[in-house]
Amino acid sequence: MHPALQGLITIIVGVGGCVGYFYFSNQFLDRVLFPASGKNAGRNINRANQIRPWLFLFPALFALGLYLAYPVFATLWLSLTDRDAGGAFVGFDNYAQMFSEPKFWEAMRNNMLWLVIVPAFSTGFGLLAAQLTDRISWGGIAKSLIFMPMAISFVGAAVIWKLVYDTRPADQDQIGVLNAVWLNFDGGIFSVIAIKVIPVLLIAAFAALMAFAIYQTLRPVLGAEKGHGKSHWWGLVLRGLATIAAAWMIWISLAAIVSLVSATLPYGEPQTWLTIPFWNSIFLMVVLIWIQTGFAMVILSAALRGIPEETIEAAVIDGANPFQIFFKIKVPQIMSTIVVVWTTITIVVLKVFDIVYAMTNGQWETQVLANYMFDKLFRANDWGVGSASAMIIMLLVTPILVWNVYNARKETR
Repeated sequence: MHPALQGLITIIVGVGGCVGYFYFSNQFLDRVLFPASGKNAGRNINRANQIRPWLFLFPALFALGLYLAYPVFATLWLSLTDRDAGGAFVGFDNYAQMFSEPKFWEAMRNNMLWLVIVPAFSTGFGLLAAQLTDRISWGGIAKSLIFMPMAISFVGAAVIWKLVYDTRPADQDQIGVLNAVWLNFDGGIFSVIAIKVIPVLLIAAFAALMAFAIYQTLRPVLGAEKGHGKSHWWGLVLRGLATIAAAWMIWISLAAIVSLVSATLPYGEPQTWLTIPFWNSIFLMVVLIWIQTGFAMVILSAALRGIPEETIEAAVIDGANPFQIFFKIKVPQIMSTIVVVWTTITIVVLKVFDIVYAMTNGQWETQVLANYMFDKLFRANDWGVGSASAMIIMLLVTPILVWNVYNARKETR
């Protein structure tokens, strides 16, 4: 049968099935279950009207249950069984095996690194782009160019950036942009400034930002801010986790600064960038930051445009400079939007797979949880450990989803 004819038949059967379901289910409800006749007509009509919305919701609930709820429970069951032993229940043995593997902890460490760096830089660059593009006459064109990577698939972006990081032998022309630039450095003062001083300053600025984040996170708890009510226990837990993550990033940043300052760089030699531990993960993160910056810019630009002009005019009259207006007037008013953008990108980061798979396949210490899960499920054919890693990903994503739903409901009240 021709594919076009198959598609047409599928549409007719699908639409016709939905129409038939709604028609016959309502007829059964009104004529058989609760007929609008006899001495109980009024009560039957009320009961039918109470049930009717669930008739319309049932197809969607059934589909969600089939494609979302069932896979979750099936994956949980697989993580507690041994498929090679006929599906025998083994409890937490798969989790114990997973926790004993260095590759899993490498994936966890890299995921935490992605979790802190990518949302922070994507949101920061997006906010900066949203603010600056609104101040120039050709801001619309600039926004289009920044948003354009969002139209590229993760695999397509990985292929593009893999060409940027490409390495050829020293006696051949370099097609990789990064190596072409690198070979122009000879170890002089400009090389030291470009490759050591500037990166050290950027990493130090990031460490300072993390320290400021710790200060802002702990201020309400330490009583530095007046007027705050008693915090919920889960709020204290989240603040504690955020503080630990930020402190860990400060430690990583300081270690990177020390290694960068003390490193003897091989000037004039082409580098295989994706095989250099730690830095290769940073190079992979650049790809996702490049993609997600456009998303953050669009959302935050709309939020900035929604700020009342009266507050900005009042700040100008009071003598505030542009930096004070931005950080003390604009940013606090769009903080809820910043949090939504941050958490949305965080969910994307926790599930990152395509970029790592296409560029390094988890080699050279770039493993992430989703790629680890893929390796276990489809390469090692170890469904127990693979399902256990999938449950770990779900556990990491769930609190952020709950937080987003909580904030969304809070905004609608």
